[in-house]
This record gives sequence, C-alpha cells and structure tokens, in this order.
Amino acid sequence: MIVVVCPGQGSQTPGFMLPWLDLPAFRASIEGMQAASGIDLIAHGTVSDADTIRDTSVAQPLIVSAGVATLAALFDLSGSVSEKISGVAGHSVGEITAAVASGIFTAEQGIKFVKERGDAMALAAGLEPTSMAAILGGDQATVEARLSALGLEPANYNGGGQIVAAGSAAGIGELQASGPEGSRVIPLQVAGAFHTRYMAPAVSTLAAYAAGLTVSDPSTKLWTNAGGRSITSGPEFVELMVNQVKSPVRWDLCMAAMVEAGVTALIEVAPAGTLVGLAKRSMPGIETLAIKSPDNLDAALELIANHA
Repeated sequence: MIVVVCPGQGSQTPGFMLPWLDLPAFRASIEGMQAASGIDLIAHGTVSDADTIRDTSVAQPLIVSAGVATLAALFDLSGSVSEKISGVAGHSVGEITAAVASGIFTAEQGIKFVKERGDAMALAAGLEPTSMAAILGGDQATVEARLSALGLEPANYNGGGQIVAAGSAAGIGELQASGPEGSRVIPLQVAGAFHTRYMAPAVSTLAAYAAGLTVSDPSTKLWTNAGGRSITSGPEFVELMVNQVKSPVRWDLCMAAMVEAGVTALIEVAPAGTLVGLAKRSMPGIETLAIKSPDNLDAALELIANHA
C-alpha cells in the first residue's frame, strides 16, 4: 500500500524548479496554474531569490503548484500510476496539493484557493510581530506547559519528538533563551505565527471564498491534519482546510493513521525531503522516496509498482 505526501511551507529553495521545466507535462501543468492564478510561478521557481520565495503569498502557491505538476509529470510517464496509489495526505499548505491529487479540487481550483490562502495569511501575519520555532526533544507535556506559560501555541506536531511553536516574536525570543527541559529550540525563517489564533482574520477570508466553491468527494483515501482522520467528503475537507490556518497541524497523527492503515511505502512530491525525513523517524519499516528532481521519477514508478 503506497501513499503520496505533499510538503508544506519551508520546503522550497531558489531555482528548485529549473530541471523540472524540461518535462512537457510539468511545464504545461505549471503554465496552466500560472495563467489561472496570475502569479509568475516559473520566475519564482527559477530566478527569484530566497527572500522572495519565503514570502507567504509567493511560497504557498509555489509549493502547491510544484507538487501538482510533479504528479502530472509522474502520471505522464505511466497513465496507470494514479490507480495504484492508495492514499494521499498533505502537511499544512500541502493539504491543498493533496486535495488536487485526490480529486476534490481541479488544479485551477487548487491554485486559486492557495493564492487566497497565501494572501490572507500574509495580511494576518503583518498585523503584529510574530514568529515560529522548532522544539526538538523534551517531554510533550513539559513542552506544552512551557509554551502555555509564554503565551505561545503548538502549531505543528511533526512526530519524532518535534513540535513547532508559534506566537509573539517576544514569546519566541523567550523560548529560545529558556526552552523546555531536555529540548533544543531552533528559530524558523517564516513570516508569522501560522496555525495559531493570530491567523483568525485569514480564516474569515478563506471561509467566504470557500463558500462559492463546488468541489468533489475524494477519489482516494485522504487523511487530514485535523487529527489524522480519513475524510470522504470534499466539502468537509475544504472546511477543515479553512480552519486549519489557525489550528495545529497534527502530522504525527497522520503518520500514525497511515501506519495503522497498513501503508508500506511513501512518496513525497516536490519540493520534497521534509516529510520523508519525518517518516524515517516515526514510521519505521516504511519504504520512502523523496522526488527531489526528475531523476527520481523512474524510482518512484518502480516503488509504486512494488507496493501497489
């Protein structure tokens, strides 16, 4: 049983899209989403610098478009591949990629939704100074207690002893100066406190936008960041994605649910690497592959054939 996972913000690096654009299916997919969104995805994926592609309103559409186009390239090599994939899940903004992969959204709907999301979250992040930091190690209850004492929130539960904290810039500074016992705190280069109460204005914007959408139910098994549950309703999944921007990402529970479901292999779409790293720590015995470049596509097809 093989699943496809879709990365979230922070996975992109300058120029990562360059080798992909030689693939006709990838380029056609990107060009279609670029036209639909009005965002110069090709420029941002090839020549934009690190600061530009870190901006929330750019980073989110770039990550989703790359993941969707990766699947277009994979399916172009073998049209039967999509039938062999048993499930899909996305981390944070990667849930939009997963919604496209599972058939809830069309690619055009997905890129337009993520543009709304990125713009709304960027506006919310600009209202006051906020930040995020990764906490590695430490007892979970101890970590949560320390965050509460500082007025911070756990934004991501990434498994393997990693929790991402978010909140006021001052609070994150205090966390760095005095982290939970037995842990290490690493500041993250992000624009705001995502997946916390600071994103409430973005929820209102996204909810209004989502109300006008007509979506389909997923055609394959789909896990949600909201507790790792499997969702069979397209409208319900969209509602969860709207509220997800101010709620913690429970990727730890997604991985646990995949293991319980009998998943034997995991493929991460571009810009890949982060989720495979988490899976290696939290999903022992699961074969993994990160599609970091077109050179990995043949290995992905082989892995799918072996685990279908």
